[in-house]
Amino acid sequence: QVQLVESGGGLVQPGGSLRLSCAASGRIFSINTMGWYRQAPGKQRELVAAISSGGTPNYADSVKGRFTISRDNAKNTVYLQMNSLRPEDTAVYYCNTAWINYSGGYSQGWGQGTQVTVSS
Repeated sequence: QVQLVESGGGLVQPGGSLRLSCAASGRIFSINTMGWYRQAPGKQRELVAAISSGGTPNYADSVKGRFTISRDNAKNTVYLQMNSLRPEDTAVYYCNTAWINYSGGYSQGWGQGTQVTVSS
């Protein structure tokens, strides 16, 4: 069984910064794409940023230039550095990871979510 454990959310003022982390553990042979999604009240879950196994990132237009996604393959961990935060960034942020297990099977899963609130 694979677990995705997120940390780093909280309350921050507009213009502030937060760093989210998501660590994957369990029977993982290799991890493919890792990403962050968010869901604000009354809205659909949306992709914020993703990073390939080779380290190529892609971002939603709304966060380009403000957020940076990175990963540490040795730790099976993905990070999201969020700068210049805005009230509209307020949402529950979810980690999503795709992996291959030791049997050669492909799976993906979600973290439990971490609340990010941007407010003065």
